[in-house]
Amino acid sequence: MIAPAKAQSQRVIAEQGGGGLRQEGSVRVQTSINFFVAGPTGDSEEAQKLRDRARRTVYEMAARECDLLREVLARDCRMESVNTNINRQFGPQQAEGFNISGSMGFQITLK
Repeated sequence: MIAPAKAQSQRVIAEQGGGGLRQEGSVRVQTSINFFVAGPTGDSEEAQKLRDRARRTVYEMAARECDLLREVLARDCRMESVNTNINRQFGPQQAEGFNISGSMGFQITLK
């Protein structure tokens, strides 16, 4: 289980307007998350498992996002994209681990 060790932020942006083919009353929603996971960052099996769990966290969040959007403002929801980025952090003045960022895009039809 991964528990973010430092500040975690999340941003949700709903866009409406020109560009792309959309149904009447639909908007695009983009969600971003950033978090830090402490642990080994080398080429070891343990480090690889940590990177896998970090990506899994982003993917699980994306999988649940349509459910949340339907609860709050969407009649229908379709995932369009998911991106993950993992950066190694190490050094004498900082904890060893990974900074993980993820973003996901959805197209929803408003209630």
